[in-house]
This record gives sequence, structure tokens and C-alpha cells, in this order.
Amino acid sequence: QLCRLLANTPLQVELTLLRMDSHQSQNTDRRHLDAFYKTLAQVESQRFDGMVLTGAPVELMPYESVDYWTELKEIFEFSKSNVYSSMYICWGAQAALYFFYGIEKRRCAEKVFGVFEHRVTDPYDPLVRGFDDVFYAPHSRYTFIDRSDVLAQPGLRILAESDEAGLHIVGGKNWRQTFVFGHMEYDRDTLKFEYLRDISKGINIRTPRNYFLADDPEKEILFRWRGHAHLFFSNWLNYCVYQQTPYD
Repeated sequence: QLCRLLANTPLQVELTLLRMDSHQSQNTDRRHLDAFYKTLAQVESQRFDGMVLTGAPVELMPYESVDYWTELKEIFEFSKSNVYSSMYICWGAQAALYFFYGIEKRRCAEKVFGVFEHRVTDPYDPLVRGFDDVFYAPHSRYTFIDRSDVLAQPGLRILAESDEAGLHIVGGKNWRQTFVFGHMEYDRDTLKFEYLRDISKGINIRTPRNYFLADDPEKEILFRWRGHAHLFFSNWLNYCVYQQTPYD
């Protein structure tokens, strides 16, 4: 999903895929990871224009209880000097805010699950250039970052948020960091697969909101975030990565 969005630009993007060396994946074959992914030790001498750190289904655990937390902290440290602009998504965004700013995540009353209406709060920021005043984006999480904790940090600014889902896009100083709490990269049916997965596990979960026509899982999916997803990733690559990264 991320590759398709990053490829939708005139810029030529060369990807290096990174995995956690200290974690044994349960969903991806080790031979696949060894063939296509590198570890931090293999790239620590390199410099990167941009980095995208994705989410993980560990949001209800304390950060220090995640088995690869120590390694993730090393990646955060690595990004300070070896990455020009970093984007953190969902749990990745929460973990980064905790590491860099000491901001704690909070537990939602119920899972934020569905496609929500958002408003742009800083229309002059390059990251949301071209956005409509109101746009849609998917969310799928049990925890959140309180906006007051973000506003208390002078280096952070809120770029987009939702009355229902809360914060969505937060920008860091000089566009070196971007924190995204929703999932604009999701395909049309990703929330559907998550919903069916949870139902099959016996989890008591509501139908994803504003996702199926009339909120009926037997009806078609309303795919209404694709345009802004492409625009957002193009903006990040262009304004935060390509135009800002020093040649040397």
C-alpha cells in the first residue's frame, strides 16, 4: 500500500526495506524477510532522504514491554542524524512522540474504527497543500494522543483533526518529522478484512463507521479517501523530502 502511494509521483524513489532484527515475525516468512529486508546494522552507515515507520498491533502494551523497543529506540536515534524527513504512522507515530517528546498515549473508550471526516487546521502548511477544507481518512486504533499534549510542545503543530476520531496529522519542526494517526494508505477493503478478522476471533467490535454503505457490512464499501492519500504522500515527498534534503 505504501509503495503504491510513494510511486505516484514524478520523483524516482528507491526503497530500502527495514525489519526488526530482535523480533520474530509471526505473519511473514523469515526467508522473505531475509531476501527483501535489511536490519539497522546493515544500513547504519547510510544516509536517507526520507523514512516511513509504520504501525504495529501492540498499542495496548507499554512501550517498554514491546520486545523490539530497544531496537526501535536505536532507529529513532539513527533518524536524528541519518534521515532528513521521517513519517510515523499510527502506533509508530505514538511511539515516536513518546520517544522524542515524552507524550504518553491514552486508552480510547472504544476502538476508533472507520472512516471519519477531518478538517484542515493549517491550510498553508505544505503537507496539506491542495487539501479540501474537509476530507476523509480511515482510523483503526484503541489508543490516542491528546491534542493538549501536542499543543504543549512548541515544536509540534496540528495540521488536521476530526471531531470524532481526534488528531490525524501533526507536523514537527522544519518538516523533519510528520506524525499520522490515521491510515490514508489503506486499500479499499483493508478495514473490511480487519473487521472480519476481529469477528472471527470473537472480539466484540462495532461495524467500521462511515465505511460500508448505510453502515451495513453486506453492502458496498465507500472508498472516499484515495485522492487525499495520494496528495498527502506526494506533498511529503516533494516538499519535505525532495525540496528540503541537503545535497550533501
